[in-house]
Amino acid sequence: MTTTAQTYANHTRWHPPFHFFVLPVMIINVVWSIVYFFISPGWNRGWAIVVSLALLVLASVARTNALRAQDRIIRLEEQIRYQQILSDDCAQQARSLTIDQIIALRFAPDEEVEALVRGVLEGRLKKSADIKRAVNTWRADHLRV
Repeated sequence: MTTTAQTYANHTRWHPPFHFFVLPVMIINVVWSIVYFFISPGWNRGWAIVVSLALLVLASVARTNALRAQDRIIRLEEQIRYQQILSDDCAQQARSLTIDQIIALRFAPDEEVEALVRGVLEGRLKKSADIKRAVNTWRADHLRV
């Protein structure tokens, strides 16, 4: 775990093995395959393009699936949290929040959640970035994928 305090400015997570190795290698592989196809056209070179595109899609799908699973867990955690800390009427209304809004609200400490949820429900906070910027005391999430 990192010791740097997490804020809106630094909360984006880069996963070095994926972002700085797998993804660049897959992109370079696609470009390399295309270049070789134009240098020396043929069925094998064409097939290399298809395989390199398949590998790029596979890497992207693997990352996307992990993020989706994480989002579902966050949604469940936050729904339980809302039941515990929000007033009954606010918790009931919070069921209409979108997944992006719920994910943004996870950074708010318990003391700020109700006001932020009401701000979202009233339309004052529309985008997830607006919600995150409205958090006064950041509740860090260092376990993100």
